[in-house]
Amino acid sequence: MLKRIVRVGILLLLTLVSVAQKDKSCPDPIMPEVTARGRALFEYDEAAWHASDALQASHPATNLLGRYIAHKSDSGWVVAFGHLNEQRDKFIFAYEVTQGGTPKDFIVRKLDPPREDTSFYFAAAKAIEIALHDFQSQAQQRPYNVAVLPAPSDQLYVYVLPALTKPGIYPLGGDVRYLITGDGGIIVEKRQLHRSILDIDQKNSIPKGATLAGGTHTHVLSDVPEDTDVFHVLTRQPPQPEFIGTPSRRFYEINTDGIIRELTIQTQSPR
Repeated sequence: MLKRIVRVGILLLLTLVSVAQKDKSCPDPIMPEVTARGRALFEYDEAAWHASDALQASHPATNLLGRYIAHKSDSGWVVAFGHLNEQRDKFIFAYEVTQGGTPKDFIVRKLDPPREDTSFYFAAAKAIEIALHDFQSQAQQRPYNVAVLPAPSDQLYVYVLPALTKPGIYPLGGDVRYLITGDGGIIVEKRQLHRSILDIDQKNSIPKGATLAGGTHTHVLSDVPEDTDVFHVLTRQPPQPEFIGTPSRRFYEINTDGIIRELTIQTQSPR
C-alpha cells in the first residue's frame, strides 16, 4: 500500500511540475490571506526557536520558564517565558527575549521581580490551554508545537502542529487551527487542516541520482491550500515548492516564498 501511495505521489508531482513548466502565463497569486497566515506562523516558529536557543545559552532558572508565547511588536518579535498564576488571572514571566538586529539575533532579559501580564500573554496562555485540552483526544505520541496569532475582530488563532523531531525530516499534517475569543476563554471554531501526519524525508524520498523538483500531497478535508501548507514550504530545507491536489481535482502550487497559484490541467479529448 505504501509503495502504491509513493508511486501515485510521484506521478502527481511529475504531472504538476510538467504543467507548471509549460504554463507560460504564470497565473496570478491567489489566497493572499492564507499566504499571510502561513508566513506569520513561520515567523512565530522562527522567533520561538531562536529565542529558546538564546535563553538556554544564558543558563536560566528552569523553575521560572514555563511555556513560551511570542508576540510581534513594531520593533520585532518578543518572546515571553512564563506561566499562569495559581489564581489563573495573570500570566507571570521572568524572562523576556527580544529580537535584535537580525531575525536570528535575540537578547535575553531576566525580569526581577517577574512581570505580571493581564493582556495579550494572559489571553494567549488561556487560549493555548483550552486548545490543547480539546486537541488531546486526537494527539499522537509525539511532540507538538503551539503558536498564537492575532485573528480578525480582536480574536486569536491557536495552531497545534507536529514538531520536527529529526533533522531533515519535516512533518506535514495532523494539525488544527482554533479560532478563540480575544479573552482566550471560548473556542469559536475548530478547523482540522490535515488529518494524517506525513514525515517527509526529502533526501531519501526520490530515486538515487534524481533531483527533487518539489513536494506533493493531496488534500482530503478541503479543496484549498491551508496555512500550514505555506508554513511547511517556508520551513523545509533546501527550499522546494509544494504541489497540492484536492478532491475536486483542483491543483495548486505553493512557491518557496509562500505565494499560492492555481494550476490549470489541460486534458486532451479522445480522438
